[in-house]
Amino acid sequence: MSNVLKNLKNLVLEESGFFLHNSTMADKKKISILDSTLRDGSQGEGISYSVQDKINIVMALDELGVTFIEAGNPGSNPKDMEFFIEAKKLQLKNSKIVAFGSTRRRDLACAEDVNLQSLLSADTEYVCIFGKTWDFQVTDILHATLDENIEMIRDTVEYLKSKGKKVIFDAEHFFTGYKANSEYALKSLEAAVEGGAVCLSLCETKGGAMPSECRGAVEAVVSRFGSKIEVGIHTHNDCGLAVANSLIAVEAGASHVQGVLLGFGERAGNANLSTIIADLQLKLGFECVPQKNMKLLTPICKRIAEITNIALEPGMPFVGSSAFAHKAGMHIDAVIKNPFAYEHIEPETVGNERVFLMSEVAGKSMIVEKVQKFDKSLTKNSPVVAEIVKRVKELEHEGYQFEGADASFEILVRKTMGKYQPFFNLHYYKTSGEFPRFSDDQSAFAQVKLDVEGTAVITAGEGDGPVNAMDTALRKALVQFYPAVAKIHLTDYKVRVLDGKEATASAVRVLIESSDGENSWSTMGVASDVIEASYIALVDSFEYKLIKDLERKYSRII
Repeated sequence: MSNVLKNLKNLVLEESGFFLHNSTMADKKKISILDSTLRDGSQGEGISYSVQDKINIVMALDELGVTFIEAGNPGSNPKDMEFFIEAKKLQLKNSKIVAFGSTRRRDLACAEDVNLQSLLSADTEYVCIFGKTWDFQVTDILHATLDENIEMIRDTVEYLKSKGKKVIFDAEHFFTGYKANSEYALKSLEAAVEGGAVCLSLCETKGGAMPSECRGAVEAVVSRFGSKIEVGIHTHNDCGLAVANSLIAVEAGASHVQGVLLGFGERAGNANLSTIIADLQLKLGFECVPQKNMKLLTPICKRIAEITNIALEPGMPFVGSSAFAHKAGMHIDAVIKNPFAYEHIEPETVGNERVFLMSEVAGKSMIVEKVQKFDKSLTKNSPVVAEIVKRVKELEHEGYQFEGADASFEILVRKTMGKYQPFFNLHYYKTSGEFPRFSDDQSAFAQVKLDVEGTAVITAGEGDGPVNAMDTALRKALVQFYPAVAKIHLTDYKVRVLDGKEATASAVRVLIESSDGENSWSTMGVASDVIEASYIALVDSFEYKLIKDLERKYSRII
């Protein structure tokens, strides 16, 4: 490569952020990250954590290296208080646990306020206190006078400081309040500063502020208080601007950012910290977590999604399974030649990986990339590549769609190349259902007979429907020979009718997403019978897991 081309390439990479992560951390301004997955995140629909779930999430966030973990309100329920008792036993390396509460009640002294006493009993170095900064909220919701609210803020912060606490003041509804009555909103912040708070976190509580409004308000606060106290930002995503407003706030002088690692929360959710951390650290040159931990971003996000029992959004920037997925043949061909053509960072930087989606538009370049891990000598003109392309087109005509089932596609490649050996032989399976249900979660039976190396077993299972029952029976049979099967669980199950004109005789496509707690994969089955299609997808899922375990064991492609 000529020097001119090298220089041009370097300029492109610098602009895209490829080199930014290699800069020295000493050059970076530090941003303190407060993760509220356990508090604000738990207010999202369908989110509920056990105490052990919370402990596991704390350990994951500490491993990532966030500054603060906001763990809940010890005065709100016994579960939160139990968590704080257990959390005292943890030996955290990077993070500090923060207890969350509100300012004192308007008719009580701080020493008499039960919630404040619960906050103290959490025994954390840092506490986060929210208070009203919007005059409407004070008079119409809190039913206090404006002066009473100012005293509540000052008194609470001052009291907690006197008890040895470092106080982060969450200025609730600040941006709405600043727009309606800037003088009072700033006066509320001043009360927190006078009380001895260490950080003013400006809360965009309703999620309705536009970027220009956010910038102007943050600049005003930084100008007035920035020399005395750290200024932070807390945004919600009701207008889809939580990440943008957080970044703008940092550009305006904020050095403390709050959010939820995966962005879930009440209504449209909170600011997505996985995106914010990557943007700030890889694009804008700030330090949010230790640089060596950036490669943990995707694995930690997957772990927390698993604990929360939600599917990690495939299209989530940086950490989603599709964040570096390429489908168009032209794109794939270019990325194989040089990833910089269509990628803004290296996937490995955030612990993710590049994915080439198999489809009718992918072309031979993608096939070659997939098969070369088995045989580096293969090219576009190799007969086996042509055979795989032919087989893919045949299967897609039948209803398969491999872009959503990469594990099934790899097994197809293995079969076509002669690098596949089944882990068991099926003799038969039978399913039956009973209606009305004989129990709330059991409505079907399944029986499976199979053999492994000539050793036959017959197992039965009950389940919530025939597919679940068959899954149970199949696992019982296989786990005797392959204990790793016990680690597999289904995270998603989808059925698509392929030809509605045929009504109940239509072919169906079943997509199964599976996980072993560390990795996730997708498999697919197509048949005229939903049970058969499900069986095909289940077998692919089990065999893919067993193949990958063998590859890890022997540190080579098998």
